Amino acid sequence: MSQPQEPHRPFFPFGNPFRMLSPKGSQLSPRLLSLLNTFEEALAARLRKLNPKDKGDVLSLTWMKLAMESLCETHTVIKTLITELELPVTEWDEKWIDVYLDITVKLLDICIAFSSELSRLNQGHLFLQCALHKLESNTSEKLVRACSSLDSWRQHIGSKNPRLENCKSILESLVDSLTLPKVKNSAKGKVLMRAMYGVKVQTVFVCSVFAAAFSVNSKNLIDLDVPNTILWAQAYSDLQTTVNGEIREVFSRGKFTFLKELDEVETVVNNLYPMIQDGMGPTEVEAFSSSFSDLGRKAEKLSQVLDFLAQEVDSFFKIVLSGRDALLCNLRVSDTVADPFRGNNGEQVIG
Repeated sequence: MSQPQEPHRPFFPFGNPFRMLSPKGSQLSPRLLSLLNTFEEALAARLRKLNPKDKGDVLSLTWMKLAMESLCETHTVIKTLITELELPVTEWDEKWIDVYLDITVKLLDICIAFSSELSRLNQGHLFLQCALHKLESNTSEKLVRACSSLDSWRQHIGSKNPRLENCKSILESLVDSLTLPKVKNSAKGKVLMRAMYGVKVQTVFVCSVFAAAFSVNSKNLIDLDVPNTILWAQAYSDLQTTVNGEIREVFSRGKFTFLKELDEVETVVNNLYPMIQDGMGPTEVEAFSSSFSDLGRKAEKLSQVLDFLAQEVDSFFKIVLSGRDALLCNLRVSDTVADPFRGNNGEQVIG
């Protein structure tokens, strides 16, 4: 059984953003404290919503879709918070901007890897459709071809996607980004940094689960130790314990795949395969018909949930990209305002 890795401890070489609520730290105004509490309470609620009542629900594309929806909502809410803070880009510390831009590049890369894997998995649906079509005709030649299609599906699903190989290093760099730049003389900046910490923790968690699921490798799971002074800390700890613990337990049993819906299709394929190869007597015709219908239903369900999840990953990609573009646009506008005597090409305008 894979051993859980040592949790990443919070460390703050640039200063601890959580001192802001302590007696020695700078105090927040009631308005700023309300904005921060509202953000953190909403994040806690989203994390609790992701904690399944049945552990088996974790191991499903349906749960992964909910997790990506939740992550999209968190990234959308942080944009709203930035607007409510009325903290223009001109007041952002250069370190904040560098960290943000670096993180967004990594998130776009990991989204591309996830989209690639979802597309690859969905391509397997063609092999299943081909097998089902051939199984409709109960001739020996068609049955042999159906076996070939099922073999191709197994090989396709069991193959490795090289795009996933970089997920581990990307995740480790995201963990490194949890250390926050020091905030000086800016209560609004401290609220932003603390809220961004929550966004990054949820992002690392969801992305690490996806990476583990797609690569069938628990080494991609990351355990984070969040300070218990944060409003959403307990909700996160409970979620991480449930989800990561269940994934490691399933992987320790040598499962073919992490994905529940994919596993269901494989089970039906394994039931059908010997019937097709060995031939069917009168007593097996009914079992074959039942398995045939079951494969059609489960294959269609798998294709649909893969499509739904792919849409959510694409939505997350667009949210990250739009936020990055907005920041870069604001920076360009700020530079132009700061130096009005320069032309559009950056050269000094001579009167």
